[in-house]
Amino acid sequence: MEDDRISLAHGNGGRFMRELIEEIFARHLSDSNLDVQADAAPIDLNGGDVMITTDGFTVQPLEFPGGDIGSLAVHGTTNDLAVAGARPLYLTLNAFIEEGLEIEILDRIVASLATAAREAGVQVKAGDTKVLRRGEGGGLYLATTGVGVRLPGVHPSIHRIQDGDVAIVSGTVGDHGTAVMLAREDFGLRGDVVSDAGPVMALTEALMGFDGLRFMRDPTRGGIASIANEIVRATGLGVRLEATIPVKDPVQSVCEMLGYDPYYLACEGRVFAVLAPEYVDEALAAWRALPGGRDAARAGRISATDERVILETPLGGERFLEELEDDPLPRIC
Repeated sequence: MEDDRISLAHGNGGRFMRELIEEIFARHLSDSNLDVQADAAPIDLNGGDVMITTDGFTVQPLEFPGGDIGSLAVHGTTNDLAVAGARPLYLTLNAFIEEGLEIEILDRIVASLATAAREAGVQVKAGDTKVLRRGEGGGLYLATTGVGVRLPGVHPSIHRIQDGDVAIVSGTVGDHGTAVMLAREDFGLRGDVVSDAGPVMALTEALMGFDGLRFMRDPTRGGIASIANEIVRATGLGVRLEATIPVKDPVQSVCEMLGYDPYYLACEGRVFAVLAPEYVDEALAAWRALPGGRDAARAGRISATDERVILETPLGGERFLEELEDDPLPRIC
């Protein structure tokens, strides 16, 4: 870390966040079996193949087109289990409620959370509430822990990625980050962009039977650009992102007006996967047959001749996508 104070950039999914985890949390808490890059980790319960993950949610505003902090907490936690090759089963929930929050809003959010849990096939089995003094929170913060069982088949891991592999993405990118940004009305803009927040279990389970599956990740904070940089750091291989990555026109327009890059913006219902090249067409067909994967497309390829993340533009040019440092959009999840 380059400063002696925590900044918002330490939570954006980029370099500062990685250094915070590695230099403080992992240094004190890790052992040789801890993978700080994984979305979910296996735990040994009398030989059972159980996986666990945990997450926190501080999105502002609490409600946005396509979702709210309640449904987002369910999707964010269960999706982390899903991309690790597990089927989510149980959640715990901690609610940090700021004094002054309207009870009607809280009721609406918890109802949305319950609906999302039912749709995802998970049960909230334990929880806790704390009330913060007025001015000490953003209305409502949620913290969740998810438990699931690993599915049979390939165990996806970033360390399985090889030169020549191909990346695919299950749909358009940047929808969630743009929807939250417009909901804040900080820039005087309005639009009809809806968050993609939703469960991805159907998408991940559709790939688990492919022997050539290498890796899956949900592109939340830092978007697909941050995932690509994570692959470069973990494997030493380059990533060439292609112009085939789908971006909705309204999202692209907002990004151009405000100077954002859709490849760095969060998704909350997409999957970024890497497979051996001979499995890509079949994997894309499997995704496109699902409601959540109709816009699935190639996203790029892994190249041993490159050592960075390179975006190939529609006009035939190239530009580097560096590891995120500044925080472009605070509290998007």
